[in-house]
Amino acid sequence: MPSPAKQGMGQRMILMGKPAASRARMRSTAPAPVSLYGFLTPKPGHADELRKLLMDLVEPSRGHEGSLQYHLHEQEDGRFFLYEVWRSQEDLDRHNATPLLRTFMSALPEHLEGTPEAYFGTMRSPYSGGRHLT
Repeated sequence: MPSPAKQGMGQRMILMGKPAASRARMRSTAPAPVSLYGFLTPKPGHADELRKLLMDLVEPSRGHEGSLQYHLHEQEDGRFFLYEVWRSQEDLDRHNATPLLRTFMSALPEHLEGTPEAYFGTMRSPYSGGRHLT
């Protein structure tokens, strides 16, 4: 599933135990927005619980400084697709350090089947969303 070059929900779990210097090397130095996206598969019988955990992230995360987009989708096959865009890596780091995210990450393994298929990237096309970058 996620390789060292891929970040997101899966890498949040991996990075929490790494030294700050390791995390810093993985950050984008470009002033462009960064995005996280990926699929999460619930354990059998845990779809409702995982859906609630994910839905409880949406509105509070949208209110965090630097959040440009934060969307949750549910696929026909039962997987959840999470898509986030942040103004900068620093904004994403602040979001990842919130009690909201830490609580979510501690509850996630109980409801998740396998490792999230997660990706991280620096946005290269101009951002044309509703929120301003500055």
